Amino acid sequence: MNADISLPGSLRAGPSGVLRAIERVEQSTALDGLVGAMRRAVRSVPLGRARDVLHGVPLGHPVHPLLVQVPIGAWLSSAVVDLLPGHRRAADTLIAVGLAGAAPAAVAGWADWAELPPEQSRVGLVHAAANIGAVSFYATSLLARLRGRPLKGRLLALAGLATVAAGGALGGHLAYRQASGANHAEAVPHLVGPGWHSVGPVTDYPVGRPTRAVVDGVDVVVLRQAGDRVHVLADRCAHMGGPLSQGEAEDGCIRCPWHGSVFRLADGWNVHGPSTAPQPSLDTRIVDGRLEARLRHRRHEHRAAA
Repeated sequence: MNADISLPGSLRAGPSGVLRAIERVEQSTALDGLVGAMRRAVRSVPLGRARDVLHGVPLGHPVHPLLVQVPIGAWLSSAVVDLLPGHRRAADTLIAVGLAGAAPAAVAGWADWAELPPEQSRVGLVHAAANIGAVSFYATSLLARLRGRPLKGRLLALAGLATVAAGGALGGHLAYRQASGANHAEAVPHLVGPGWHSVGPVTDYPVGRPTRAVVDGVDVVVLRQAGDRVHVLADRCAHMGGPLSQGEAEDGCIRCPWHGSVFRLADGWNVHGPSTAPQPSLDTRIVDGRLEARLRHRRHEHRAAA
């Protein structure tokens, strides 16, 4: 017998109108031509090692969310100061500080954006457009204030604050709904049980070629070297979950085929971004011709491979 279950209106409600609008942006291909052109332009800038710094590799997490605190904090503070009589110069200074802080935040944001998959790239482009609009409002507001038109300056600043809030909401969607910048391999240490696990006959893994395998239900990449020295890392790239087993191994490292993150085979350390997190790695041994692996608890020294 089928029961007719009646739910309260709050439980029957689906996604909000705002969320549905953002999801339409995720799935729309209308911006893909512009996304592709801008991605190529950002990637073509010869930044060298500075690109890793912009991604936040030295910090171990993306630097863009940290940098955006400067303009957002300064502009929000300017709105509060604008409500106080006799503090016009302080508000002007805060707006100028926000404009100066927006530049490095934008550069780091574009570096991260260029390495995102399509759905995130589309939302990211709208996020960037909102932030560009906010910068335009605040720059015009500062100009009006300097020209002796404080009321116009305040109104433009309020428009800028509303626009940057919309951009921030999109940034939150990118970070928390779409997991942009998150460590996509973080779950591995919680999924692989303790102790040694059989991976299979060592001869199943050709020398010098990354090969996918499974350890305790978790996908891993196995790279066997001459002399039966074997390295095992989690297969899902920490950056965006790309399959390392389809990547290229060279000079003791493996490169993700999706966005080019480079990890050291000896310990999973992220040598180059865009990944800001290392790759979970496993100890290996060969027993009676069979490869076994166990999760390596990460240590902080990450000594260079001998």
